[in-house]
Amino acid sequence: MHVSEEMDMCACLHSHLKSTSVYQLATMNTSDANNTPQCYSLKSPPFNYTRPISSAYFSTIFSTLGITSNLIAFIVLVKSFRRMRNRSRSFFLIFLAGLVVTDFMGLLVTGSIVVSFHFTRFNWRQVDPNCHFCNFMGMSMVFYGLCPLLLSATMAMERFCGINRPFARSTNTSKSRTVYMVLMVWLAAGCIALLPLIGIGSYHIQAPGSWCFFNISSKGSDMVFSLLFSFVGLTSIVVSFLLNTVSVVTLIKVCCGQDRTQRSRDHEVEMMVQLILIMIIASISWCPLLIYILVCMKTSEVPDANVVLFGIRMATCNQILDPWIYIMFQVSPLRSLLLKQCSPAILSGSGNCCCTSALPPATRFSTHGFTSCSGGQSLRESTPALTGPGAQS
Repeated sequence: MHVSEEMDMCACLHSHLKSTSVYQLATMNTSDANNTPQCYSLKSPPFNYTRPISSAYFSTIFSTLGITSNLIAFIVLVKSFRRMRNRSRSFFLIFLAGLVVTDFMGLLVTGSIVVSFHFTRFNWRQVDPNCHFCNFMGMSMVFYGLCPLLLSATMAMERFCGINRPFARSTNTSKSRTVYMVLMVWLAAGCIALLPLIGIGSYHIQAPGSWCFFNISSKGSDMVFSLLFSFVGLTSIVVSFLLNTVSVVTLIKVCCGQDRTQRSRDHEVEMMVQLILIMIIASISWCPLLIYILVCMKTSEVPDANVVLFGIRMATCNQILDPWIYIMFQVSPLRSLLLKQCSPAILSGSGNCCCTSALPPATRFSTHGFTSCSGGQSLRESTPALTGPGAQS
C-alpha cells in the first residue's frame, strides 16, 4: 500500500517537474523573442553579402567624391560671399552655404559608417546590441535626406518673393533672418527624424547590412511615417517647381519687357539658373524612392531591398551633383559669358540685347535702344546719350 502511494507521488512529481521545465523553456523562448532589439526584429545580421548590391568600391567612391565636391563648393561660396555686394545675392549664398554644409555632413556621417562596415564587416548585434547606433544612422538618413529638399523649397520661396515682391522683401529680410530660416529648416527635418524614437515609425537595419533606415511598411505607425516622409519630400519638389516656374516667367517679362533698363537682373538670372538646376537634380534623384514608397503603401507589398537600395543611391547623387552647380555657375564666369554675347550686338549696332549689368543705374549706357553690359571706355566713346540719374551730374 505504501509502495503504491510512493510510486504515485513520484509519478506526480515527475509530471509536475516535466510540465514546469516545458513552461520555463517556453517562457525563456518568449522572453528572448521579446528582448530582441527592435532594429533587428525584422532583419537580423549577418546577411548574405552578394555583389554588386554590397560593393565597398561603390560606397567609397561616392562618399569620397561627394565630400570632396562639397568641401570645394563651400570654399568657393565663402570667397564669393566675402566679395559680394549685392544684397539679394548674399541672402541666396547663405542658403547655398546651408545646403552645402548639409550635404557635406550627410555624406561624412552616413558614408563613414557604410564604408567602415564594408571593409571591416563588423557584427551589428555585437557592436550595437541596443540599437542606439542603428537609430542614429536612421535619423541621419532621414534628416540629411529631407534637408536638401526642404532647403530647395525655401530657396524657391525666397526667390519668388525677391522677384515678385522686391520692395516688401528688401525691407523685411536681413542676413540674420536668412540664417534663422536655414536653422528652422534643420529643426523641422530633425523633428521628423526623431518621430520613430517616440513610436511613430521605427528604424531597422537594411540589406546588405551596412545601413539603417525606417521600416517601409503599410501597417501601423510604420505606414504613417512612410507616408509622412514621402509626402514631405514630394511636396517640397512640387512647391519648388511651381514657385520657380512663376519666378522664371516673371523674370522673362521684366528682363525683356519695356522696363528692362530699370532694374539690374543679371544676378537674379544667375540665381534662377542655379535654383532650377538644383530642383531638376533633386527631382531626378529623389522621385524614384519617394514614389516607390507611395506605391508600396497603396499596394501593401513588401518593398524589394534592391529597389530601395537603388533609390537611396540615386538620392545620394543629389548630394554629389549639387556642389558642382555652385562651383560652375559663379558670378564672374557667367558675367564674362554675358559680356561676350552682348558686346558684339552693341558694337555692331543691330539686334536687341536683353541683359543688364550689375552696375548702378548711373553707369548704364544705352545706344540705339540697347542696354549695354559694360561700362568700358570704348562704349563710352560710341555712346550718344547717357541715361539714368547720372546724366544730369
